[in-house]
Amino acid sequence: MAATDFLETPQGRRLAYHKTEGAGPTIVFLGGLKSDMEGTKVVHLEAWAQARGQSFLRFDYSGHGESSGAFTKGCIGDWHQDTLAAVKALTDGPLIVVGSSMGGWQALLLAKVMPERIAGMVTIAAAPDFTEDGYWASFSDEQKAALDTVGHVELPSDYMEPYVITMRMIEDGRQNLVLRGALDLPFPVRFLQGTADTAVSTETAVRLLEHAAGPDMRLLLVKGADHRFSDEKCLRLIETAVLDVLGEA
Repeated sequence: MAATDFLETPQGRRLAYHKTEGAGPTIVFLGGLKSDMEGTKVVHLEAWAQARGQSFLRFDYSGHGESSGAFTKGCIGDWHQDTLAAVKALTDGPLIVVGSSMGGWQALLLAKVMPERIAGMVTIAAAPDFTEDGYWASFSDEQKAALDTVGHVELPSDYMEPYVITMRMIEDGRQNLVLRGALDLPFPVRFLQGTADTAVSTETAVRLLEHAAGPDMRLLLVKGADHRFSDEKCLRLIETAVLDVLGEA
């Protein structure tokens, strides 16, 4: 296994990453909330890219995996800064951006600031604006009061220990919403979504498809697939979607 490399960001954070050199466009994988770069989807896609001789980048946001910082200190804007730092420092030329869950939101934020670099995008259970439409919208009065007094609440997770959601994450999320204003995606986009996903609804996927503007956008709903979207069938669908936006399918 290749050793992990590290990047110092302009904000002073230390990001862990693995970069595979190869032909372009570079595939950049953006992971989900509290996920790391050792997940099933990203490791599978990296091996697939390596077999094709294609450039690939995976990294951990600050507060995730091997990168510096504490998760509870981070927020959407911090992880957007991390994404920008990694892309600018570690890649050249066109990109194929693959974003999973919160990484789908990060992919859309990246598209807003450097659309000229993106040759195609694939999202997997994209969760844009989830801090507002998911967390804040569902919080009880008691939870909102706790955010004001304690500064955080804990939410149960089906996949790991509880999520600690801070008031900073909520407030910062409001500065990074993508479903309230123009969202131009001037490149091929494939949105993948499982119908058995209990973390991101099919309604969210349809809302994103209807809200975004672009010449080549498609939503694939996979009956029975859950939020992990990582069984063999789903992994093959991710490969196919990447080939599709590359124009090779």
